[in-house]
Amino acid sequence: MVDGVDELIREVAATVVLPRFRRLGDGDVQQKAPGDLVTVADQESERALARGLTALLPGSEVVGEEAVAADPGVLGRVGDTGDVWVVDPVDGTNNFAAGKTPFAIMVALLRGGEPVQAWILDVVGDRMVTAEAGAGAYRDGVRLKTRSDDPGPAELRGVVASKYLPPDMRAVARTNARHLGEVTAGRHCAGYEYPAVATDEQQFCLFWRVLPWDHVPGALIVREAGGTVLHLDGSPYRPVDDDRGLLVAANPEIWRTARDTLFPDGV
Repeated sequence: MVDGVDELIREVAATVVLPRFRRLGDGDVQQKAPGDLVTVADQESERALARGLTALLPGSEVVGEEAVAADPGVLGRVGDTGDVWVVDPVDGTNNFAAGKTPFAIMVALLRGGEPVQAWILDVVGDRMVTAEAGAGAYRDGVRLKTRSDDPGPAELRGVVASKYLPPDMRAVARTNARHLGEVTAGRHCAGYEYPAVATDEQQFCLFWRVLPWDHVPGALIVREAGGTVLHLDGSPYRPVDDDRGLLVAANPEIWRTARDTLFPDGV
């Protein structure tokens, strides 16, 4: 596929993102919407990634989080028939702005609207997780495989990212979470949560807001590692989807157990 993307991402991390970590000035952080921050590092990282990615693959387009914030029409390119890069220049911006980890850089390549490659870099840890459609998922060159068993709800650990859940669903999930082994609110970084499922640090994640830069890279990685990524009604997730409710799990059996435990009366 495309060579040089991992080197580009690491270069941007080292020269643009890390030098700003815990060194942001008063004018370096802005609010795009209530509780939704953008920093100068996000903006500079996206510009650098866009230049580098289109140089590696001439004729390709870029759908970046900050470009869409400036012009929502850019989001429509996700379904284009050609080569499209989906970029999250700093995933976990609120963590980054607060001087905390985790945060990541995430990139995916779509071809004809379907993901064919993905990269997630843990910027501080300098750990790269990659996937190629049909060829598996890897962390620093070591192949990843999700667990294949379902130990039952009491043994499952996972995330319910409840911030954007409708109030009625949030209440139901919180009530039923007690039947699972451990449920947290997550680390506020999809670039952390998806690899954590692929490596069995946790077995599931529930998200509500579905934006391509947050989910396309991780979804390909989890699927190529053997996991399951479906909407709550069981329908497949696609990059062009804007449906709410996405459940990520280590395998189909755990997906069903987590969904049916959290929402026993359906969704």
